[in-house]
Amino acid sequence: MNYPVLILFKEFTNKFTLAVPDLPGCVNENASIDQGMKNLKEVIAGHLKILAEYGEQIPHAKTIDHHRKEYRDTNAIWALIEFDIVPYLGKSHKINVTLPELLIKQIDDRVSKSEKYKTRSGFIASACMQELEAGN
Repeated sequence: MNYPVLILFKEFTNKFTLAVPDLPGCVNENASIDQGMKNLKEVIAGHLKILAEYGEQIPHAKTIDHHRKEYRDTNAIWALIEFDIVPYLGKSHKINVTLPELLIKQIDDRVSKSEKYKTRSGFIASACMQELEAGN
């Protein structure tokens, strides 16, 4: 999932504050944006781990345009951080799915050529997540 990241430079500390508006509390402060984005992945992982432990729903990412309307600071910089939320969705269960042969071949071909997808199940889970997000 691609979460929007709000980036603000604070002159009095000479640091950047990075925050993920869709994940309250996912904030860090750093001397550089690059290091802040790396640290933000750890912050997000910790946050989602806690949500998973309590059985809470993982918030869907809204668009940058949505957040820009809410937060009108002209000095704000917006970025996207890609984060795989699948490991935080709970225990995996095996299900039977019936798909057309050609579609299965296309999925397997994509999985074999992609670093993003490690398995057919991962690809299908990702496609399902995208479709569920689009419905919001």
